[in-house]
Amino acid sequence: MKLWIVAVGRMKAGPEQELAARYIDRLRKSGAPLGLEWGGVVELAEARQSTVAERKRDEAARIEAALPGNAAFLVLDETGRTPSSPEFSGEIARFRDEGTRDLAFVIGGPDGLLPELRERAHKAVAFGRLTLPHQIVRILLAEQLYRATTILSGHPYHRS
Repeated sequence: MKLWIVAVGRMKAGPEQELAARYIDRLRKSGAPLGLEWGGVVELAEARQSTVAERKRDEAARIEAALPGNAAFLVLDETGRTPSSPEFSGEIARFRDEGTRDLAFVIGGPDGLLPELRERAHKAVAFGRLTLPHQIVRILLAEQLYRATTILSGHPYHRS
């Protein structure tokens, strides 16, 4: 199964980009033996419409267009459920074991996600109830995807 990140907003060069890339590189290496392949990051520009509703609609349409065909997708949203790392890795394993070909993780723009997009997602996941900058969410997601592979392989990186 291929893992994807679809994000509104671009990661600028710097320490945040380097840290996310470090975890993605680890994910590539540790995921392959588990049947978890890295698909990539799709970055979408923030919408420029004049109202929040218009921006959310525009971003949702572009997010859906960017998803690999028939991909299952989870949205990262502070209104979602906050799983433990073992629960998160278990969700990924379930998608893989059920034959899902592509699993995407969606990070919305500064205005959040269109409610209809959130409803179409297989699940909404929160990294807490705080509102976090896009770059930090991407780093946290990259680390949790890597951590999921270590949990699934029995590697000691994750300590419960």
